[in-house]
Amino acid sequence: MLDRICAFLEKNPGTKARTIATHLGVDRAELNRLLHDHQDKFEQDTNYQWSLVPTACRIEFGGSSRWLTSRAFDSALFNISPLASHHAAVTLVLKDERKPMLDFLARLLALCNQLTAAGKAVTLDFEGSETTLSYLDRIGFFDVLAPSINVLPKRPSGELAKTYRGRNDGVIEFRLIAPKNPNREIPELLQHSYESCAGDSYSQAAFTVLSELFGNVVDHSATSSPGFAGLQFYPKTEKIQVVISDNGQGIVGTLAPVVPVKYPKVARLMEAAPHSGVALLEEVFSKGGLSQVDTDGRGIGLNRSGQLAEKFKAKISVRQSDFELCVYHDHNGIQFSHRLNLARLDGTHICFEFKLDKARNSD
Repeated sequence: MLDRICAFLEKNPGTKARTIATHLGVDRAELNRLLHDHQDKFEQDTNYQWSLVPTACRIEFGGSSRWLTSRAFDSALFNISPLASHHAAVTLVLKDERKPMLDFLARLLALCNQLTAAGKAVTLDFEGSETTLSYLDRIGFFDVLAPSINVLPKRPSGELAKTYRGRNDGVIEFRLIAPKNPNREIPELLQHSYESCAGDSYSQAAFTVLSELFGNVVDHSATSSPGFAGLQFYPKTEKIQVVISDNGQGIVGTLAPVVPVKYPKVARLMEAAPHSGVALLEEVFSKGGLSQVDTDGRGIGLNRSGQLAEKFKAKISVRQSDFELCVYHDHNGIQFSHRLNLARLDGTHICFEFKLDKARNSD
């Protein structure tokens, strides 16, 4: 029966169930059951018309802005979630020499590796974007990208990252974070570059923030897949971006199960909130003290990071499975904003963005 339905829909996509049942001479209730039970093969649109699920999808990153940010990443995935879909193959396209910022690349890198781990065939298409391809080679993107991923027109060798590694304090090439034995020197490397770009007065605070963010990603990873970290200084806009990512369960994924037992007040707050994950993260940044373990002093890292972000007028964005929370500062103190119903992306993906001119003006 499934083969007959597939053959019919291959020739007649966008057909309602009653029409399919009539043409195949089958019971409509049985047909509906098969269609709904095999959504890896069949999909229904808003007009209740059925078609075969395409085996591949193509996503282009572009838009009106020359710069690609994390917002541009999530906007391009607004109508499709490739990690949650039944597509066997995914092609991701960067066109027209758009300039990807580090927060965009961190999410792209994580998505590509997670798609590959899920058994999907992944292609990164940089045709016509040779400058972008060269930049990604320089910052070690391909050292962290899964080797099975196809890169067009040709995958770089990775020699640029090796040649220039450590020669520019404004760049920390993508470094792997092994879950079981993370490189504890990464926060120190990030601090050194941060200090070089921003000045000595921010050194200790920067190290505190970066160490806390690094520690939280490691603590809440709960996966055997490595994460990564990187830094980029943008001299023209006097902006520094630091990204720290993992591919595990995420902060909410590891904390939420223990909240009802350990933190009943927070559990009630989450139940009453429009989005429980957003409420939990806001609580973590506002008050801290939440941890999946019983060790004293744990669970205050993100709260401390938020306080330092407030002091330096910085912004922290935290991407979770299907939402993003942004922590920023205005005249009323620490503020939050969020975006919901985003495409699935496992793990925790943090970007700490620091504007030097604002920091200097705050002295």
